[in-house]
Amino acid sequence: MAQRILKLNDTREDSLKYLQQLTIEELMKIKGIGKVKALQLKALCELTIRMTKPSNYKKIVIKKPEDLAKVLMPEMKFLKNEVVKVVMLNNKNQIFKIEEVSKGGNNFANVSIRNILGQTLKAEVPKIIIVHNHPSGDATPSNQDLIFTEKILELFSEFNIEVLDHLVIGDMTYTSIMSELVKNKRL
Repeated sequence: MAQRILKLNDTREDSLKYLQQLTIEELMKIKGIGKVKALQLKALCELTIRMTKPSNYKKIVIKKPEDLAKVLMPEMKFLKNEVVKVVMLNNKNQIFKIEEVSKGGNNFANVSIRNILGQTLKAEVPKIIIVHNHPSGDATPSNQDLIFTEKILELFSEFNIEVLDHLVIGDMTYTSIMSELVKNKRL
């Protein structure tokens, strides 16, 4: 049965990520897997993701982009749709709250700057980091990602909210958009 499940990998990658994306119906098409077994397999995939996620992210100190990538990558690398989160930090750069602000398709997310600003003002935090995933696994920021980050930086500075970074999460990789903006002399 395990061999039949492994043969469902139609990607050329040597990864088991595809297991998370299989539907219950797709699993039930395999000889020997009924609805109960398919549900058990889906539950196992979900538990695997949750086991790698910190149980309590509050008070984790973010000193560099890698610190936040380690917190969010185990969860976000498996998402089928692009999801945007705002990570709110206190003055000591400790995570205060992580809020999902948008969920889109497999290569886009319509995110409202007003929504991000509203969530941030409501939480009364001095610093934020924007994070979104690329379901393709490629963490290269698009030109739209760069422009969006520039707009956020400009607007949030008027409210004395420091935007420390905007991370793009891929499959076991991430990119700091702030680093990209500095490298391309856009900041």
